[in-house]
Amino acid sequence: MTPGFRFRFLPSQERKLGQNRMHFDLTSTSVEDQQQTVARALGLGGQHIDVGQRPEEGHVVLADPEGNEFCVIEPGNNFLADCGFIGALACDGSQEVGYFWSEALGWPLVWDQDEETAIRSPHGGPKITWGGPPLMPKAGKNRLHFDLAPPVHGDQRAEVDRLLSLGATRIDIGQGEVSWVVLADPDGNEFCVL
Repeated sequence: MTPGFRFRFLPSQERKLGQNRMHFDLTSTSVEDQQQTVARALGLGGQHIDVGQRPEEGHVVLADPEGNEFCVIEPGNNFLADCGFIGALACDGSQEVGYFWSEALGWPLVWDQDEETAIRSPHGGPKITWGGPPLMPKAGKNRLHFDLAPPVHGDQRAEVDRLLSLGATRIDIGQGEVSWVVLADPDGNEFCVL
């Protein structure tokens, strides 16, 4: 298990529309390590993509077989130095949404500069980062989103009320009658309270 949060991959019938607002940043310990990670990803069906990165930037931008973007970060990146192989879940988002998620998860801000924010579990692990404006346009439902699970003996309704008081809004994405509640963060990104 990764400290901080768990990953869950579920099949989707939704077609990918535009660039995802979230992607993983994988770290590397050397140029050779970065090249090996890129080669392994390409061998598994990944592909190089161009999302506007500049030649002088040291990271490599790839997409998985379904087109979901991720980056393999160059060695020596101090910002992700002690985060592990999955260095960050990098998000397109405002400073306000970084503050929201810091409060929502109870994780401290570890970066807050020039409208960019980052949080990290007090137990370590990957960071969750928001790159600040300008925000890319939202095209349909986000393929990647947060699912929050209240504590084992927690109350879903109390958790939803707490998140609403922090700035979330209730939304309907056509989920129908389900056991979870769908909310949106201050930037309009969907998330579920299980």
